[in-house]
Amino acid sequence: MVSGPVTAFAPAKINLYLHVTGRRADGYHLLDSLVAFAGIQDSLTALPWDRLGLTIDGPFGAGLTAGPDNLVLRAATRLAEEAGVPARARLALTKRLPVASGIGGGSADAAAALRALNRLWDLKAADDDLLDLALELGADVPVCLLGRAAFMGGIGEILIPAPALPEASLLLVNPGVSVPTPAVFKARNGDFSKESRFTYAPTDAAELAALLKARGNDLTTAAESLQPAIGKVLRALAPCPGLLLARMSGSGATCFGLFDSPASAVQAALSIGQHNPGWWVKPASLEQDGNRLERERQTLRTA
Repeated sequence: MVSGPVTAFAPAKINLYLHVTGRRADGYHLLDSLVAFAGIQDSLTALPWDRLGLTIDGPFGAGLTAGPDNLVLRAATRLAEEAGVPARARLALTKRLPVASGIGGGSADAAAALRALNRLWDLKAADDDLLDLALELGADVPVCLLGRAAFMGGIGEILIPAPALPEASLLLVNPGVSVPTPAVFKARNGDFSKESRFTYAPTDAAELAALLKARGNDLTTAAESLQPAIGKVLRALAPCPGLLLARMSGSGATCFGLFDSPASAVQAALSIGQHNPGWWVKPASLEQDGNRLERERQTLRTA
């Protein structure tokens, strides 16, 4: 075990498109989604301790409990079991991302726990070695563990590297509501979509938006039927100057706007936030590598 502390980041996961392509006999839905990350994240710090414990703070910390069902603690417990080591660590989660909001907050936190404890306990496991365990924890955990833009297929276990994505500016907006993912899938009806992966690397945000407009999010109608505020967010984004695309991420309720410049995204944030003071409104960058900051921090620490 290293002396610690070890910090891992949990960046917001963005489903640039999300197609439901089928359903297995066991009820799990099959997906085709292009997942990238935003430059805003939770963070998780792990320290040596004589037992396993978790504290939670941050703007959205009050929405979570540190009980045994918490996904971070489940990730820690399962990793210790698989590695054959005692589950001993003091974990501190700073929760900056809304809960149950379609941007993978809980999944990203679980992936951060796997990465942090892999280092704290000196397990030396490659991320690929942890993917089966990650999938056991949740469909989005593997792609969050990978931390790089990827096409996600199957029930989350198929990860195909995406072509290079351009620098782009995002605005993330959540109307202050949560949407349980199982309820959204239950409310969905209609035909299944086809896989829509592409190999072309868009050169700028406008080309990326054009590719995405030929695709969609098959869960939007179902999520909006459960939380009509999602439609209000999309309507608030629509007239913003510089907007290239507006879409719901994951199963909602967070939506994102893809903008032509950082200035346009910031101006939209100011306008939407002024008219909707109860909403979570955050401009951010689109990240090909969601774990870049974490790796840079490790490099500086070991240099």
